[in-house]
Amino acid sequence: MKVLITGATGLIGSALVKLCHSEGVVVHYFTTRKEKIENRDTYKGFYWNPAKNEIDARAFEGVTAIVNLAGATVSKRWTSRYKKEILSSRTEPAKLIYDTLKNTEHTITHFISASGISIYPASETRLYTEESSEEDTSFLATVVKAWEASANQFRDLGMDVAVVRTGMVLAKDAGALPKLVKTIKMGFGACLGNGQQWQSWIHIDDIARIYFFMLINELEGVYNAVAPSPVTNQKMTKLLAKKLDAPLWLPNVPAFALKLLLGEMAVLALEGQLVNSKKIEASGFFFTYSSIDAALKDLL
Repeated sequence: MKVLITGATGLIGSALVKLCHSEGVVVHYFTTRKEKIENRDTYKGFYWNPAKNEIDARAFEGVTAIVNLAGATVSKRWTSRYKKEILSSRTEPAKLIYDTLKNTEHTITHFISASGISIYPASETRLYTEESSEEDTSFLATVVKAWEASANQFRDLGMDVAVVRTGMVLAKDAGALPKLVKTIKMGFGACLGNGQQWQSWIHIDDIARIYFFMLINELEGVYNAVAPSPVTNQKMTKLLAKKLDAPLWLPNVPAFALKLLLGEMAVLALEGQLVNSKKIEASGFFFTYSSIDAALKDLL
């Protein structure tokens, strides 16, 4: 099997590439850095620059599936300019691939795209499934809707399309967890806002396994990629402090303080969604880390 991965050097992409290699799957990937292109039997890089509409179409040769993980981080201050980058980094790559494949002979039958649970409105009581009709009107929700629309266009090329709505990814050396650990170890750990906002999380190994599972089983449609046991910010913070043997002596950080510090990006800390994982489980997938306790024990 040969798969093309965009965003292959990112947090999830790196874990997925490692898993693909362990299972004998050949990986092609795109990069904007020509000096970083590798050319091995199982891992081949190809140049592209979506902003300039440049792409090496040889990347598609022999490929049967694409996993699109490209997208700028949202954990950077949301200036007007950067908000445009967040959106364009999730739509322009897919558009370039689509426009190229539309005029190219290829063997690709499956397109899998990253997405986010931010499409669901923030709520402390509502449980969301893939069938939930409610859609938020926030900036992030707008991004997610555009992201998914850019993936769904590949149906016009006769491909099966899958969308992976991902929650907070917990990893040892990247993402949100190392920052939380550092803050707590320094003695400045505290719950955020009222602490009751949900954090629908997933272990890095499990999100990589979900993508691989979808590849092998050729799944299509929308899937929530979160562990079966979401936790509140308060529970996550207290459990981290306990495992790190560090005291939590500070009061909750007020919402207004976070908004002053982070601006519009404060929603990442203050809002959350309680998201259901039953659909991916019903398809036959099982989580290695279904509880936050097991996940943190492994990562810490």
